[in-house]
Amino acid sequence: MLAFLVVIFALFYFVMIRPQRKRQKEQQEMMHNLQKGDKVITAGGIFGTIDSLSEDSVVIKVEGGGTLRVARGSVAVRREEQQQYTGKK
Repeated sequence: MLAFLVVIFALFYFVMIRPQRKRQKEQQEMMHNLQKGDKVITAGGIFGTIDSLSEDSVVIKVEGGGTLRVARGSVAVRREEQQQYTGKK
């Protein structure tokens, strides 16, 4: 019975916990490496180019010349990285 519980816990760890930690690490690394000029997509689905960065926020230029200040954590993905996953440009 104890062996069965250990197997279930190990399976749960490798299917649920480990992949989530990997995604969190990749997201933190991406946020740390953001630079001016990077094309990004926010968690709200806004496409733009980074105009400036501060410790906790990002100013994004959007189409039409407008700018938005968003929390650094709301940047979901760099557009170059998205293209790698989808194969689209």
